[in-house]
Amino acid sequence: MTDNTDTSYQQRASARRLVLFSFLFVALTAAGLYAVYDQFAGRSISFDTRLVAPRTLLAVTGLLLVYFFSDGLRLHFTLRALGHRLSFSVLFRLVFINLFFSNVTPMATGGGFAQIWYLHHHGVPVGRATAATTIRTVLAVFFIFSLAPVFLLTLDAFDGQTITGDIGFALAVFILLYLGFFIIVLFRTRWLIGPLSGLLRTLRRWHLISAARHRRWQFKARREMLRFSHSFSDYLRGRPLFVAMSVLFTALFLLSLFSFPALLIHSLGYDVDYLVSLGLLVVTTFIMYFSPTPGASGISEGVFGSFFRDILSGNHLILVIVSWRLLTIYLGMVIGLIVLQRELIKSRRNPG
Repeated sequence: MTDNTDTSYQQRASARRLVLFSFLFVALTAAGLYAVYDQFAGRSISFDTRLVAPRTLLAVTGLLLVYFFSDGLRLHFTLRALGHRLSFSVLFRLVFINLFFSNVTPMATGGGFAQIWYLHHHGVPVGRATAATTIRTVLAVFFIFSLAPVFLLTLDAFDGQTITGDIGFALAVFILLYLGFFIIVLFRTRWLIGPLSGLLRTLRRWHLISAARHRRWQFKARREMLRFSHSFSDYLRGRPLFVAMSVLFTALFLLSLFSFPALLIHSLGYDVDYLVSLGLLVVTTFIMYFSPTPGASGISEGVFGSFFRDILSGNHLILVIVSWRLLTIYLGMVIGLIVLQRELIKSRRNPG
């Protein structure tokens, strides 16, 4: 009876946190858009029917399909390299669940936990699921963190920008810390067992967890971290085709993600330099990785507005920002929320 009560309480608490983060996401997004409207768009905004022209809609639909399918396939081939295979329907449901959670939780932490929970629910051990999702993230981070400094140093659009001057050193430190963390996670996983055990002992000492739960969590934590360590080695030793395809579809996913602004700007009649647009969005995404807000809400709109204000007229700037976020974030979040609700209902009907 107590376990059921605790579970019910935890579910209600989790639901309240999600609702709170969702409202925070909406509020910060609105604040970010208003800041762009006030500071960069000259308090001007107007809808342009060229964004809904049949030719534009067809191109956007095609790019969306590439974006969503490559996102699913990069995880599919990562799992295949680790020796696991899930149906495509399961994988693509996960794509949207991840989009929802990663954008309503700070620093995208919820996305990782949601993916691990979902993969474990479909038969993948926690350690292997953690390895798969971490490897997928590391591949994307490698591309973004390698390209961002190149574009920061070479694009004329960043000449005189504060980002390359006053905070350049801070960005370099962030890059080193971020990459250093992932190197430890992937190559020296055992180093994390000690701090994690210490954390669990502290929780037990403060009577935040029971002695039985402490022993159980201690055992599971050590087991899953060792599994994770072995899993990354298995990935590197996996079938070369699957490893190569996971890298290829990660690159394709990022390329499609970074191509949306150029497509939208071109559809509005601007003579856009694709490489410049691509570089600006790579740096925007790079900055979003360090945003503490849910889904980088507020931050992403402000940075995008600052970077693209010299390319777009004021009345089009807000329009392109909303369209960009709608296609790459909002649409996937809505689908993810619907898929998540269906998965939860299915879990309640079939608890076993």
